[in-house]
Amino acid sequence: MFKYNLIKLYKATDRGDTTAMNILGDCYFYGNNGVEEDKESAVKWYREAAERGNPDAQNNLADCYSQGWGVEQNKERAAYWYREAAEHGHASAQFSIGQCYFQGEGVEQDYRKAVEWFHRSAEKGNEDAQRLLGLCYEKGKGVEADMTEALKWFRKVVNQDDVVAFHLGLCYYLGDGVDKNSVEAVKMFRVAAEMDNPDAQYYLGRCYYNGEGVERDMGIALEWYGLAAEQGNTYAQFDLGVCYLFGRGVGQDRAKAVKWFREAAEQGDASAQYNLAICYDKGEGVKQDYTEAVRWHREAAEQGCAEAQYHLGTYYDKGEGVKQDKAEAVKWYHKAAEQGNIDAQYNLFICYYKGEGISTNKVEAVKWLRKAAEQGDMHAQYYLGICYDNGEVVEHNKAEALKWYKKAAEKGLMEAKQKLGLCNKMITYVEQTKKKAIEWWYKITE
Repeated sequence: MFKYNLIKLYKATDRGDTTAMNILGDCYFYGNNGVEEDKESAVKWYREAAERGNPDAQNNLADCYSQGWGVEQNKERAAYWYREAAEHGHASAQFSIGQCYFQGEGVEQDYRKAVEWFHRSAEKGNEDAQRLLGLCYEKGKGVEADMTEALKWFRKVVNQDDVVAFHLGLCYYLGDGVDKNSVEAVKMFRVAAEMDNPDAQYYLGRCYYNGEGVERDMGIALEWYGLAAEQGNTYAQFDLGVCYLFGRGVGQDRAKAVKWFREAAEQGDASAQYNLAICYDKGEGVKQDYTEAVRWHREAAEQGCAEAQYHLGTYYDKGEGVKQDKAEAVKWYHKAAEQGNIDAQYNLFICYYKGEGISTNKVEAVKWLRKAAEQGDMHAQYYLGICYDNGEVVEHNKAEALKWYKKAAEKGLMEAKQKLGLCNKMITYVEQTKKKAIEWWYKITE
């Protein structure tokens, strides 16, 4: 049978049949129909047909030049043959020459021409072209940005393309380029999620968890989180860990929480690394281990997690899980404090005030004390009050001292309440003394 087909193909090529030439090229390219794979022979037959105007062969020859199959790679020749096929109405070639213009491969980059070719291909139903055409309209590449037109092309491929469906869902979820619409977002997320897109599965779970665009259902939320987490989605792994840690929608299971935090942490998720460190620090779901806590805090801290930077500072400060090093503690407190971490700011005040790990600098100490106080740390508020009360570093100001004592007292700090009480007694005493002085003055002058 194979021999008979080959004989017929060869006879047809003798008559100048370009379709037969192209098919023969395919036989050699894929190594089927009784011939061994021979890409150089495939190129020979593609060229024969291409030069006689066969658009399929022109497209195939372009692919060979583009990838270096059976011929030396040549992007310019690839673009030439893609254009030839495209001009003959070949939808795939129209998309490919559009890509050439979009990426500047074999031709000068020209987004406008890329869009023109994507349009021609998309109109013929080429899904790749429809997808990229939607992206061009969304981003304003080669055409004026038009989200309505972008949505039109995206919608043509959502049922076949999980990435586009997810992207469209995210646009509706965030209100990015379209009016925010949680119901529409859920529809798109579901389409992509059912095609096993892990990002869509996570966001669909999130919608069920928060009751966004759908009735809240923790059970369904956890199902979608689980599917996404099993596929390696770090957001789902982290959220699943939180659910198990606090028993949200599922029985509390700290060991499972640690499992999912670890899964995400090992993929580099800073939040999961921080939570895993806390579990090791407190011995929740895992045996307490300060060395492991330090390890994971460091991983998160080096990614810029302020909370982890603060905790890493405390380990160096106390010498827990690591050799005590006050200077290293100050280094990490600084990193966290500069990101606004209130605890790090207060600890930095102590370090500068006492000269621990860094030279004593009371001006710098009060600077960080004020930052912590302004963010609501009651101890910082109390000590800032003392600074104003004693005129230490700052100018003596009783009213300002009372202001900070009051803020700390309102948060329940006993020392501040006592200080505030003493100040009020002193004020009362001074007022009474002034009153008696005035009375005596009048008596003397009578």
